[in-house]
Amino acid sequence: MILIKNVLVATDFSEPSEAALNYGRELARTFNATLHLLHIADDVVLQSYGIEGYTAVLPELQQEIEQAARGQLDRLLTEEDRTRLRATRVVITGVAKAATIVQYAGCHRIDLIVMGTHGRGAVTQLLMGSVAERVVRTAPCPVLTVHHPEREFVVQDSLVAVARA
Repeated sequence: MILIKNVLVATDFSEPSEAALNYGRELARTFNATLHLLHIADDVVLQSYGIEGYTAVLPELQQEIEQAARGQLDRLLTEEDRTRLRATRVVITGVAKAATIVQYAGCHRIDLIVMGTHGRGAVTQLLMGSVAERVVRTAPCPVLTVHHPEREFVVQDSLVAVARA
């Protein structure tokens, strides 16, 4: 028997992340698990290290970025998510996105990570790497990667009822 109590969906607000959220949402419902919706916000202070004259505005800019991300996470959670699921939304500021996802998974006893993958070409993959690939290699739990567009296994309940009739 598979026991899943905590499902983590890591999102960068892209279409593959939306597809991953559909899978994560359904898995959380199926297993009556807590859904953790995580976004890693870019750290503007670390990214702008050495830029003179901007250090005074960076804390406010960072707060605005994090607040905007929380708003986007709120919009991703449906009313049904809020009533039927134990859903939590988390924004963490960081540069090493894969390491931050893996660390969150370890600290919060995540049983399954669901995330989108952008399907980059071989050259881009070689030069830049992939957050999803690094998470798969280092995560303390199974990782489900979702491509977009892909075959949709997740369908609305009303469509399932029609198909069975």
